[in-house]
Amino acid sequence: MKTLYFQCTSGISGDMTVSSLLDLGADEAVLRSGLESLNVSGYHIKIGRREKCGIDACCFDVILEDEEHGHNHEHEHSHDHEHSHDHGHSHDHEHGEHIHRNVTDIRAIIAGSSITENAKNIACKIFDIVAEAEAKIHAKPVNAVHFHEVGAIDSIVDIVGAAICIDNLGADRIICSALREGTGTVRCQHGVIPVPAPATLEIIKNHNIPLIITDNMGEMVTPTGAAIVAALAQSFDTPKNVTVKKIGYGAGKKDFKVANVVRAMLLEDIAEKADEVLKLECNLDDMTGEELSYACEKLLEAGALDVWTTAIYMKKGRPGQLLSVLCTLPMEKAMTDIIFKLTSTIGIRMSEHSRHVMTRTKKQVETKYGSVDIKQTVWDGTIKSKPEFDCIKKLADENSISLAELVKEVIAKQLEE
Repeated sequence: MKTLYFQCTSGISGDMTVSSLLDLGADEAVLRSGLESLNVSGYHIKIGRREKCGIDACCFDVILEDEEHGHNHEHEHSHDHEHSHDHGHSHDHEHGEHIHRNVTDIRAIIAGSSITENAKNIACKIFDIVAEAEAKIHAKPVNAVHFHEVGAIDSIVDIVGAAICIDNLGADRIICSALREGTGTVRCQHGVIPVPAPATLEIIKNHNIPLIITDNMGEMVTPTGAAIVAALAQSFDTPKNVTVKKIGYGAGKKDFKVANVVRAMLLEDIAEKADEVLKLECNLDDMTGEELSYACEKLLEAGALDVWTTAIYMKKGRPGQLLSVLCTLPMEKAMTDIIFKLTSTIGIRMSEHSRHVMTRTKKQVETKYGSVDIKQTVWDGTIKSKPEFDCIKKLADENSISLAELVKEVIAKQLEE
């Protein structure tokens, strides 16, 4: 399995994301062609190199032709929709005219481009996440939120550019480190607001993104950066049992005590070695079904890997149940205590077993009925996917459809990816 890992020790922004992905190997020609197909004018892009704390990193800049200055990590915001940058004025995009767009306008621009359907879906998802955060902050319906800064040319290019590069690299899963943010305040056209910016913090809250506040003065995580992480990251775990295949560095414009870069890595899973598990078993012939079910439930709650019963015949032809419990070796005493406490057995058989385990990950599939959690397992090129039952049951109830119809929709969406 190919994993894309974002290490955000100095925060993240849209341009830093694109920079890191280009450095990682995303096709620059595909990026430029896709951006040109958006059919928006008033900008050009510059791709170069920049040094951060001795690290040579890629830098992706959007140059607005009417202002001829680079969009950067330092002033990529959506605050109040007309954020005033450090140089004291707000953008006049598209040859001097203030352009205010809502999500529908932005979706139309993306839909009319020639980028892949997967890249379109990623870009729209990122914009939807920002729109939901802005709607909450300003107490407006999502469709009533009109963007200036996030809807402006530079931010459209950053978000769509990130989507194109992600699609081009074709990772099987995407994980991200915790986001590190600075402190202090940032000045906007309508006043001074705290760091993290309201839209950034709302996105982090809505999507359960781990956040570490550092003593760096200034903004390290922008709303666009947070939205990219929210849309793409399937987990925030530290990679384990992997080999590093490629590394890319994306530079920001500010300077902090730590190198202001996003480090992106392409990783491959190392085939899991067989691990050791313990099987505990006992024969039961004098418990009710309710009592046995309760014991099984408590064993699972306590951390058993699996619990099952098998119908058996015991001495003198008596019907009974074989209780089997699979657990890790350190869980032996906890499982034994529960079995003795909640069942009628007076003896437990133990045996150790070696097992091979497929690598397990989770991802989400967007359907017309809502988002569905997918459990994915991988072993040496073999991939198995299955929707989480609790998730599809909930959506089926909410939409008054059958489980079969929803599963069919999920399979169709997976085939499109």
